[in-house]
This record gives sequence, C-alpha cells and structure tokens, in this order.
Amino acid sequence: MYESDWLTEQFEQHRPQLRTVAYRMLGSVSESEDAVQEAWIRLHNTDTAIENLGGWLTTVVGRVCLDMLRARTARREDYIGSWLPEPIVAIDDDPTPEQATMIADSVGLALLVVLETLTPAERLAYVLHDLFAVPFDEIAPVINRSPAAARQLASRARRTVRGTAPDPAADLSRQREVIDAFLAASRNADFDALIAVLDPDVVFRIDAGPGASPGARPPIHGAPAVARQVLTRGSRVAPFARPAHVNGAPGLIVGDPSKPFAVVSFTIIGDRVTAINLIADPEKLPRFNPNVAN
Repeated sequence: MYESDWLTEQFEQHRPQLRTVAYRMLGSVSESEDAVQEAWIRLHNTDTAIENLGGWLTTVVGRVCLDMLRARTARREDYIGSWLPEPIVAIDDDPTPEQATMIADSVGLALLVVLETLTPAERLAYVLHDLFAVPFDEIAPVINRSPAAARQLASRARRTVRGTAPDPAADLSRQREVIDAFLAASRNADFDALIAVLDPDVVFRIDAGPGASPGARPPIHGAPAVARQVLTRGSRVAPFARPAHVNGAPGLIVGDPSKPFAVVSFTIIGDRVTAINLIADPEKLPRFNPNVAN
C-alpha cells in the first residue's frame, strides 16, 4: 500500500507536464487526458526499475500520442472541411485556477494548426525535442529511427513551423482592437471595413465536426473571398459573439457563454488578420465551462 501510494504521488507530480506534452502532440484536451491515463496504466503495470521517472513518463506519453496520431490520420480520410484543435478558452479577465493553468500550459492555436500538417513522427520529434528538450537518443527508440534520423525529422518540422510560435512581445490589447474592428465590420455588413483588417492572403478554416455538416467546407483563401464568406454567413451570428481568450490570445465565443456553438481564434500579424479558425464541432465545445461573472 505504501509503495502504491508513493507511486501515485509521484505520478501526480508529473501529471501537469504530461498533460502539456500530450496536448501539444494531440491538440485535444480529452485525448490528452486519455494519453496521460494510459501512461499511468503502463507505469502501474511495469516491473522494471525506472531511474528517471519524469523522462520515462514523457517518452511513454509520446509513444501513446504517436499511436493516437497515426490512428487519427487513418480516420480523417473522409473528414469534410478543416480539422482544428480543441481550444482552451476563458471568457473572464480573471479565469478560474484550472483555466489559468491550462492557458499557461497551452500554445497558440496557430502553432497547433501547423503541427497538424506534420507527419506523426515529425511532430513527436519536434514537440519532445524543441519544446521539452528531450534528447534525440531518447526520442529515436519511440519512432524506431536512429538519433540522426530523429534529428532530421525535428529539423524538417522546425522549418515548417518557423514563424508560427506566439510572439511573447505581441501587443494583446492591439490584437483585441483588431478583432473588435473585425467584429464591428461583420455586424455592420461593411465589406470595405472587413477588407481593411484582413491580410490579402488571409485563410479562413471551419471545423464543423465529422460528417457532412452544412458548415463543412475547405479552407477559404484571400481577403475578398473571406470577407464575402463572413458577410454571407457570419453577419447573422456576429451579434452573439463576445470576447474570449483562446489559447492565451484574444478570440471570440459565439452563443450562450455557458455553452457556445462556436469558438473563433485569430492569427494577427501587425494590424492584419492572417488566419481565422472557427471551431463549431460540438465534441470540442462542451468542455468549455466558463466562469461567468453575474
């Protein structure tokens, strides 16, 4: 009993780090919890001595996530529209302690979207090495490659994601002003005002969930096409949008704050919106349980 209690205590100390690793690998809060739970099961069942528990658990979570990513890739062949990560959202200036922890552990949705374009092995090599400083000789056995090959995978991934990591010096208040201008233009059906805040090469992605949802569509590119899409479909719901923090950056929720029917994240460079990601998959929204002030 003492040994079991000690093991549980040690695991719980590592749980926040493992959850962070899994979320950056999977972009899903629910799947991340599943991966961490699987790591606990494997720890509980192992009969080998573990010198570095944190390192062992990190690589186990990485291996579990790798298997989950490969299975997800196979399932997504018939996915209509864009698959977007499950957002971490807070709508109050003073989020709950749990929300604050999750936001601190999250990365920008823009980076997670780019990570989705990597192969599972590239993503694992990049996340474990570049974000968590796991040596390549520990990563290599997880992906059945040599350390040199693991290094090459991380390098290739690094080139892909370059420039997508959140800018720690970003002016979040200025980003909020840009989003407010976008929202005002949407509510007023002002095409020219929308064009003014959109980058010429802006991309608009919609994740309406699996299946032939009416909202599912391929990504839309270019300011005129995005503005027309927003005014055609978005102007009706814009009055129900309100500010939120999405993965630590300014964004929007749409609908009842206790159960929104969409979450919107933005990538803003300078004073222009370069990407809009609208998440309307019901499976990704019920987890948002905001602490709404009365």
